[in-house]
Amino acid sequence: MMKKRNFRVLLAICLSCMLIMTACGAKTESEPSSSGGQASSSSEKKIKIGITQIVEHASLDEARKGFLKALQDNGYEEGKNLEVDFQNAQNDLNNASTIAQKFSTDKLDLVLAIATPSAQAAAQNIKDVPILFTAVTDPLGAGLVKSMEAPGGNVTGTTDMHPEAVSTLMKFIQQNVKDVSAIGIMANEGEQNTVANVKEAEAAIQELGLKVVKAPVTNSSEVKQAAESLAGKVQAIYVPQDNTIVSALSTVVGVANDKKIPLFVAEKDSVKNGGVASFGFEYFDIGYTTGKMAVDILKNGKNPAELAVQYPETLDLALNLKSAAAQGFEVTDAIKSEVKPENLFE
Repeated sequence: MMKKRNFRVLLAICLSCMLIMTACGAKTESEPSSSGGQASSSSEKKIKIGITQIVEHASLDEARKGFLKALQDNGYEEGKNLEVDFQNAQNDLNNASTIAQKFSTDKLDLVLAIATPSAQAAAQNIKDVPILFTAVTDPLGAGLVKSMEAPGGNVTGTTDMHPEAVSTLMKFIQQNVKDVSAIGIMANEGEQNTVANVKEAEAAIQELGLKVVKAPVTNSSEVKQAAESLAGKVQAIYVPQDNTIVSALSTVVGVANDKKIPLFVAEKDSVKNGGVASFGFEYFDIGYTTGKMAVDILKNGKNPAELAVQYPETLDLALNLKSAAAQGFEVTDAIKSEVKPENLFE
């Protein structure tokens, strides 16, 4: 009797063990779908991109956002198959060089350089990784490419200088600013991109028979004094694509409002931030174009040497009604009729 009872106990224990093992086996079968997905994700190649930007301000930030959006639209998403190292040089050339040197040893798949100083530093220090630039005014003069059509090295990208933007804006000022005889130009001509822009502006102003008055700066702390120095000398102020001035644009806007001098700018983002008007484009758009070039390199195996530098595709009048009123610029119905609804700010 005792033996029979022991046998039954032993049999019950064995059956219990078999049930437990079966249950564990079932659990093990059901889990691989999750862990298997992770294995497949980790095996996917992650693209590593370094972004170097000379300084943070609205236009350059928008170019960066456009670049990343183009990548996202083409299947590259941060946190999944894209790793981005963003570095801000704080408008310091030494910082830009240090960032470029760091990127040269980081085993990156591609570098994006935003604005001329960062692009020059990247080109000087990085030789074996594709470099794309954006928000660069004069790629040829900056020594970044051998030609706009065939860059010839590991560097190409998008320029923020539409061939007719500056001359069109100067004609607009002559035709619409009352009793204009002189235009002030604020600029840090230590920036190579600014030199090209100022040269073009000077030529356009003089061709219209107007006087040029320069207000030079070397850093953002000098911007207010430079703007105030133009009061009583000019009837309009022009700020080119100059990172030093644009990063302190609110200071210039304050002086323009106080002195009732209409402020004209080189791009639409600065119109949004207090300039009266500009003939330009969205920096987001040239950033997006640069992102599509990155996709061509990363996904389609294109060589930067063979990718022509791209220009802004549009040139539209942007107008800030609030700034116009504050700075004494009369907006006529004829001017309003030139402005698309999306380019009218108030």
